[in-house]
Amino acid sequence: MKLIGMLDSPYVRRVAICLKLLKLDFEHQSISVFSTYDEFKKINPVVKAPTLVLDDGQRVMDSTVILQYVATLAGAEQRIFPSQPAHCKRAARLTGLALAASEKSVQIVYERNLRPAEKQHEPWVDRVSEQLLAAYRELEEELATAPLPIEADHFGAAEVAVAVAWNFTQMVLPEIVVKAAYPRLQAFSASAEQLPVFVDTPAV
Repeated sequence: MKLIGMLDSPYVRRVAICLKLLKLDFEHQSISVFSTYDEFKKINPVVKAPTLVLDDGQRVMDSTVILQYVATLAGAEQRIFPSQPAHCKRAARLTGLALAASEKSVQIVYERNLRPAEKQHEPWVDRVSEQLLAAYRELEEELATAPLPIEADHFGAAEVAVAVAWNFTQMVLPEIVVKAAYPRLQAFSASAEQLPVFVDTPAV
C-alpha cells in the first residue's frame, strides 16, 4: 500500500500513525495537493489527501474511510476501534470533536494563506474561530471527565485524532488556541508526541 499526502496535514498524519499502530506495511509518498498538484492528479484525479493506493491499484480517500478499511486488514485483533458500545460512543465523540478542530484550523489557514488579503472575510474567520474554540473546550472537558491513555499500546484512532489535531492547531494557530487555556489537552498531546510512533511520523 502507498499513503499519499504530506504529514503536515492532520488527516494524513492521523492515517500514517494508525497504520503503524496496526502494524501494516505501507509506503509513504510526500506529495502535496498544492506544490505538486499535477503529480498528485496522476495518482488520484480527485487530488484529495490522504489517498491510500492499494496493492491492486484501487484508491481509497478520506482519513476516516481509510481507517475503517485498514482496520479490517488487521483482523479481529485490531485495536484502533473499540468494540464495546460505551467505548465506541466516547471514541466517536472524541473523534468528531478532533476532526472538527482540524477542519476549522485548516479553513482558517486556507483563508489567511491562500485567499488574497483584500478578499478575506473576517466575520467568517471569526465564526470559524468560534467553532474551533468550542471544539477544543469540549475536548478539554472530556479529558477532565476521563483522562486519555498515554501508553502507545492503549492508543486507538480517537486518541490519535485528538493528539494530532491539537499538535496541528498549535503549529498553525497558536495565537487563537492558547495552550495555557487547555492544560489537559496540552499535556496529553505533549506525552503523545514523545511516543516512538509519533516521533517516527513527524508533522513536517
